[in-house]
Amino acid sequence: MTEQHETPPSGVSGRALQKDIPQATVARLATYLRVLAVLADDGVAIVSSEELAVAAGVGSAKLRKDLSFLGPNGVRGVGYDVIKLRDRIEDVLGLSEGHRVVLVGAGNLGRALVGYGGFRRRGFAMVGLFDNDPGIIGTSVGGLLVRDVAELPGAVAALEPTIAVITTPDAAAQGVCDRLVAAGVHHILSFSPVALDAPSHVEVRRVDLAVEMQLLSFERARSAEAAEEMNAAASGDPVGVIAFHTETTSKGAVVQP
Repeated sequence: MTEQHETPPSGVSGRALQKDIPQATVARLATYLRVLAVLADDGVAIVSSEELAVAAGVGSAKLRKDLSFLGPNGVRGVGYDVIKLRDRIEDVLGLSEGHRVVLVGAGNLGRALVGYGGFRRRGFAMVGLFDNDPGIIGTSVGGLLVRDVAELPGAVAALEPTIAVITTPDAAAQGVCDRLVAAGVHHILSFSPVALDAPSHVEVRRVDLAVEMQLLSFERARSAEAAEEMNAAASGDPVGVIAFHTETTSKGAVVQP
């Protein structure tokens, strides 16, 4: 780490840096931002790279490499200023000016998202809520009046959202996406597992909760298998653990027990 600066040399803005940052690093920056927000709320002023890395669940070397994309941010032997680093990451992630969000689908998931206060604390203000169910239209959710999805074109023009969220049933997701694109929305987050078709200039990100749980199921199964192998090794079970070595021949590598 080097001497601390609020912005990179030559006054390079976060927006100018965005095109040079790998997508995997961007995902980790969002994790660092979440940790920094908690530290700031707890009144922590300085955090070391090791402490931040542990809290974020990454290696300290990877964290320092990720933060190097932001320009100089730390003080050698001291650490990172929590508030300044948080603000810097927010700037690079495009959060410093905030975002206006509309959500289509006022069912259970949509209502839960509207009621989550963490979005506003992170710069995402929910400004519009839409549905096509006559029994839901006109009701209030989180202080927002649920409007008819047919009003989207005019509402988008008036509300000027930067992001739209789709939490409708799968069968309706593509139609809602088409309406949003036609209304001029260029950034869409969908909670439907259906792959949505959108023009190349529209960024669509998909959150499939079932896939995430399947990945967790795989990790659980792998952990259980590893635990069984360790137990077998500890008990000296020759069947439970088989050692392999690789022998190189003229025909290539042969794996033998």
